[in-house]
Amino acid sequence: MKNSLIAGVVAVAAMAGAASADITVAHIYGKTGPYEAYAKQSHVGLEMGIEYATQGTMEVNGEKIVIIEKDTQLKPDIGKAMLEEAYGDDEVDLAVGPVSSGVALAMLPVAEEYEKILIVEPAVADSITGANWNRYIFRTSRNSSQDAVANAIALGGANVQIATLAQDYAFGRDGVSAFREALASSGANIAHEEYVPTDTTDFTAAAERIFTAMKDLDGEKKLFIIWAGGGNPMTKINAMDPSRYGIEIATGGNILAALKAYKELPGMEGATYYYYELPKNPVNDWLVEEHFKRFDTPPDFFTAGGMAAGIAVVEALRKAGSTDTDELIAAMEGMSWDTPKGTMTFRAEDHQAMQTMYHFRTEVQDGKDYGVPVLVRELGIDDLPVPIRN
Repeated sequence: MKNSLIAGVVAVAAMAGAASADITVAHIYGKTGPYEAYAKQSHVGLEMGIEYATQGTMEVNGEKIVIIEKDTQLKPDIGKAMLEEAYGDDEVDLAVGPVSSGVALAMLPVAEEYEKILIVEPAVADSITGANWNRYIFRTSRNSSQDAVANAIALGGANVQIATLAQDYAFGRDGVSAFREALASSGANIAHEEYVPTDTTDFTAAAERIFTAMKDLDGEKKLFIIWAGGGNPMTKINAMDPSRYGIEIATGGNILAALKAYKELPGMEGATYYYYELPKNPVNDWLVEEHFKRFDTPPDFFTAGGMAAGIAVVEALRKAGSTDTDELIAAMEGMSWDTPKGTMTFRAEDHQAMQTMYHFRTEVQDGKDYGVPVLVRELGIDDLPVPIRN
């Protein structure tokens, strides 16, 4: 009896040792709430990225990679608590997420407190790798400045008057601030800025203020919309006929479901982070083929981002040969790796991933129930003077 009890204790200890040898990654993201679609895409992409980078073994440096999931519910206090739990109770080696910029900003100090890596994907606000950044933060997602610089190239020019409509939180305000700065050298002018609550569904008052500010201006007039989640401001404002004041609607890229609104605006231009037909490289070819096989749909905006993060996790661990945080930081600063968008590089100064963007023009195509962003010009890293803000 005593011997069998000892054997049982040894077996349990061996199992615990094996489990502790795993590399554990926490994916902390808004699984529930208005950005649920973004979250699902991000998680699928993360898993596929690790699969691709490990050639299906889900192992690196001889150790198995295990992903645990935690739901922020899009609430900053919950996101902060989930990351504390992951680093503290779960003893994860690093974390990825979240979806919301507001949640991400609450999580950044936790990474610094626990001295553990947080790879931010897909939250966008500049302040994440700017004013609120710390050395434990890396971001595979594009930031507001990358969006802004790319869209300024697509939309700016002499005698162009632009109004902006954005949500009144970090994503929207950082986005407009970066866009204003990026436009400064293009000859374009920001004529009006409009901010509304994130859950706005009636845009009548905001649109009327924009129309009043723009209607008597000379030159080419555009309303640039920065938006995440529901509400559908583009369709609703377009129904109010801004063209009667000579105003064209413009925006950046978005998920496939949101592109349905773009079908009403053929010829609209902007710049996007990703659309599955735009990049031409082996990683994207694999992603598109496998995603169609598994889900009978193309990969979406945030699937590509999640995959970029998953590949970055594997490449960082492989390069460092360790899960030690300082060794990971040394490996990741300046690290380049292949993604569905081509090569990304973590800039050493702020750990922001430098990456390609795409100037597009909307086109209506047979068999697609959304406006298709067709390529006007690929904007490479050297085309995008993205400022360092920390």
